[in-house]
Amino acid sequence: MWNPDPQRPEADKLVISADGQYLKVVVEDNIGVKIELDQRSEGFQWLVSFYVVFFAEAMDKHKNAILLLDEPGMSLHGLKQREFRETISRLAEKNQTIYTTHSPFFVGPNELDLVRVVELKDREEGTKVHTTISSSDPAGLLPLQEALGYDLAQSLFTQQRNLVLEGITDYWYLESTAQLLREAAIKDANLDEKTALIFANSAGKVVYYATILHAQKMKVAALLDSDAAGDQAAQQEHLVHALGNKNILRTKDFCSNVLKPEIEDLLRETLITIVKDDFGVDVKSISDSNPTRPIVDVFTKEVSGFSKYKLAKSFVRWTRNNNASALSSNEITAWTKLIQTINKVLK
Repeated sequence: MWNPDPQRPEADKLVISADGQYLKVVVEDNIGVKIELDQRSEGFQWLVSFYVVFFAEAMDKHKNAILLLDEPGMSLHGLKQREFRETISRLAEKNQTIYTTHSPFFVGPNELDLVRVVELKDREEGTKVHTTISSSDPAGLLPLQEALGYDLAQSLFTQQRNLVLEGITDYWYLESTAQLLREAAIKDANLDEKTALIFANSAGKVVYYATILHAQKMKVAALLDSDAAGDQAAQQEHLVHALGNKNILRTKDFCSNVLKPEIEDLLRETLITIVKDDFGVDVKSISDSNPTRPIVDVFTKEVSGFSKYKLAKSFVRWTRNNNASALSSNEITAWTKLIQTINKVLK
């Protein structure tokens, strides 16, 4: 029996036995099931042959040689490529190893100093090997961008408690308001600081973030507006299956006096004041005469060039110069209830 990766004792092992005049090669996987090598995937067969040839010859006749590999592991899936990169690094401890790749999984985020971008701009100039992370063709940097993007995405999976939000403005409202209430030490309004707030960029993408986090055995909840997009997202079968109804929070549960409320309606009175001061438009009378109308609808109609992004930024600036006492009693009640619920479902 031979384990091609001694640093991973749980990895697949080869069992080589004589059968008459033939050698029989069987692979024993990590749960003890034996499968003949030729029945395994093309990628796995390639991996085995690589171990046999390179590790054996690197310690024998190719010792202290320079090994050149062209697109190694092309038939391996992404995560297996990522593991195999570590194998190449071990191989390079005794033999200088150079390999070409278009795969982001073969680019280690902690090995960027070893990366060289190679490009052929035209025949007259010939092939260029850059000593810095640069390229005249943006496509030449794509594997690096994808590798860094994958590494950044993995940072999502660091907290056990996760609340998925629709967008970055929701993140700003929740983070800033929670900080105001935390500093004021309002009872039951202290958002657990171990809860990661993750914005999905749209209501429709919440299901993807929630499903991935749930698959990692993490505690997950989602906060959705009660507009048409939020309603559609909340009814997605995959989201309900992953989180359960109690972990899908809706703004209407914390703002019952507005039809189809969005997160801005939980700060309705404060935002009216901010719009008056920062945008020069007073919509209080319109809001008072239309109390069930979402405040974003009012702002959109009455404020020229209105932007939810600019409004949220204005609110963040407002919180730097104000404390929780500047919020209305209705707002404090609504946010306290929301934070209590978040803490409860992610407990």
